[in-house]
Amino acid sequence: MSTRHLPAQVGDLPPIGRPANSALLAAGLTSLAAVAAMGRRELLAMHGVGPKAIRILEEAIAERGLEFAD
Repeated sequence: MSTRHLPAQVGDLPPIGRPANSALLAAGLTSLAAVAAMGRRELLAMHGVGPKAIRILEEAIAERGLEFAD
């Protein structure tokens, strides 16, 4: 499935790539706070979200003074 129709960036999330954006959108996650509440393991279980996306998200979450749930 092509992800070309998806935006490069969603909500206040950092640019993490269209496959990861697609997975987060499908799960209804459009903010860093919502992503942080999920936890790393749950995010990694999503098709399209890999270790690189997690690292990028973790940095952005830390900059906001948040942390992953797990």
